[in-house]
Amino acid sequence: MKVLVTGATGYVGGRLVPQLLDAGYRVRVLARDPERLQDRPWYARVEIAQGDVLQAETLTSAMQGVDAAYYLVHSMSEFRDFRNRDLTAARNFGRAARDANVQRVIYLGGLGNPDEKLSKHLRSRQETGDALRESGIPVTEFRAAIIVGSGSVSFEIIRTMTERVPLMICPRWVYVRVQPIAIRDILDYLVTALRVPESAGRIIEIGGADAQKYGDMMLGYARARGLKRWLIPVPVLTPKLSAYWVHWMTPIPANIAHPLIEGLRNEVIVRDDAARKIFPNIQPLDFARALDDALAQLDASQVETSWSDALLSSRGDAAQAKFVYREGIITETRQRIVAASPEAAYRVFTGLGGKRGWLYANWLWRIRGALDRLVGGVGLRRGRRHPDELHVGDALDFWRVEKIEPNRLLRLRAEMKSPGPAWLEYRAEPQGDGKARLIQTAFFIPKGLFGLLYWYVLYPLHAVVFSGMVDAIAKQAERLEEK
Repeated sequence: MKVLVTGATGYVGGRLVPQLLDAGYRVRVLARDPERLQDRPWYARVEIAQGDVLQAETLTSAMQGVDAAYYLVHSMSEFRDFRNRDLTAARNFGRAARDANVQRVIYLGGLGNPDEKLSKHLRSRQETGDALRESGIPVTEFRAAIIVGSGSVSFEIIRTMTERVPLMICPRWVYVRVQPIAIRDILDYLVTALRVPESAGRIIEIGGADAQKYGDMMLGYARARGLKRWLIPVPVLTPKLSAYWVHWMTPIPANIAHPLIEGLRNEVIVRDDAARKIFPNIQPLDFARALDDALAQLDASQVETSWSDALLSSRGDAAQAKFVYREGIITETRQRIVAASPEAAYRVFTGLGGKRGWLYANWLWRIRGALDRLVGGVGLRRGRRHPDELHVGDALDFWRVEKIEPNRLLRLRAEMKSPGPAWLEYRAEPQGDGKARLIQTAFFIPKGLFGLLYWYVLYPLHAVVFSGMVDAIAKQAERLEEK
């Protein structure tokens, strides 16, 4: 059976692909930017189709020869027209699947009682399932609440809030019941559905073995980590104010936190036991076991995918700037001859960011990150997915990995707020005699007069930081070579 997977650059989709391959399925991946997948360990084992669910004409060829298709796309941010965009994308996908005689669609949506007043985003998740069903193709719609797993946006809120805040002021939504589910169980349901015809054409509510209040999950995390934490209930703290609190205390930007928190006012628990009857061999984990699994992966640096992998984690689904050499681009290049191999230099500059910092003037980087958070940007708190490995598409503090050439090149695209797109690039070129030329280049395309002023006002500071950085990288590479 050949299956098509959308959302492979996201948290769930990126983990689903290797599961399907290991189960023996042939997999085709739909991606707007296939380059973002080139460093995934499963890249050579899948077919890649370039396309966008918002552009119907790009889906025709992607659907050809496909037996089943996974729809793992949804808006995570506060776009003014997110509902219409979600519905348009789902209808495009459903029509293309119908025209290509795809036998079924599998969709991961949101848990919640449709008879209640759901938040806009939860309601949209369920309406997306309805839009897919308009095609007439049997749709398996799984509805889930909070996903517990290393790298999950919901788990990241729990983890960072609990780690950083001993005394937590908690609004009413912290005491609403939810039914969290382990990422392992989500993947089991998604893969097993292909082998269970009874799941076709069904809405199936899925959750873990127990329901929890959000506050109880925070306290459960604290116990698992040996932390003492206290929750102080308050009667007033609107979802918007809560979102800004989360924005400042966690890596999650306010525009993503707000719809998530708004949805937490709804009790989201499994009301229908169809999952247990249709999938009797799947025994979902309780929260404690799911938490243990997530912490074990974090401790072992085995985070396969993260919420920040998706472009939605930075600037929504707006078109991302692409690096091209052209007139109007400002470049600032610094070079050093390093008494080390290109491989050593590469290891150093691909190890930048996250807990290691930036090797020079880290306090200035932190100030820049704080200023970015102040104006609603992503700041530095996203860190990096893995302490040593980088993939194209990874978030790296307030950068995004745009291009990698092993042992030679790393290019980062800026995702901090700035009046124009910017990049930071490192190259390591062999020079003979065991030496390398280290080339560091900053690129900036100013938008209007303010963009030019921004560059020239900050240039003296940039000159100090970038000069110090290239020197620090060179010294670190030489020390690494000596070991």
